[in-house]
Amino acid sequence: MGTPTRYPKGMTNVGKTDPLGMFGAPDPTKYHVFFDDFDRYVAGDWTVTEVGVATQALRDGDGGLLLITNAAVDNDSSFQQKVGESFMLEAGKKAWFKTRFKVSDATESDIAIGLQVTDTTPLAATDGVWFRKDDGDANIDAIVQKDDTTGKNTQTAVGTLVDNTFIELAWYYDGAGYVEFYVDKVKKATLDASSTYLPDTELTVSFGIQNGVAISTTMTLDYILAAKER
Repeated sequence: MGTPTRYPKGMTNVGKTDPLGMFGAPDPTKYHVFFDDFDRYVAGDWTVTEVGVATQALRDGDGGLLLITNAAVDNDSSFQQKVGESFMLEAGKKAWFKTRFKVSDATESDIAIGLQVTDTTPLAATDGVWFRKDDGDANIDAIVQKDDTTGKNTQTAVGTLVDNTFIELAWYYDGAGYVEFYVDKVKKATLDASSTYLPDTELTVSFGIQNGVAISTTMTLDYILAAKER
């Protein structure tokens, strides 16, 4: 095993003449980053859209976990969207999204997770880049959408959910017109995100679950990340 390379004077992502040129770590202002490991949950940080009665609460688990629990009525749901739309995808600026979660019923449920415009119907949001799973199957679909007619680009069945099994979903926008979608670190699809499809409004971190039958379903979030070049 080789000796690891060490940088005792630090490392940087800016030039020597930059104000942070002698800072011992990469300049954190180069990227806008949201990361939630769910070691804490403040209800006021989220716009919650519910049908029926649902709960959102931290649960015990290594790494931090948020548990969403719907009541046992068909189509009851709970969707969370971070207050404040703070991500604007644009040409020339790269962006990333990554999350790890599981659901109690991989087939009899609807899921939406990614960046979306704030919307009372997140399963049919008008704008965003996100993953969706429809009731009646376990297939995960990838979506890049500026509107619900001419500006919608979708790739179906990029991955498969399994009951009570964590899955990692991610996407990468290259800033040049394409979004790559990943499932458990494997690239599964590349979608056109040119001006026809790229959302042209601010978006926010969004996730949630809807029952597919009259049985309580749950969604457990491990972490969620969104980032973009400034």
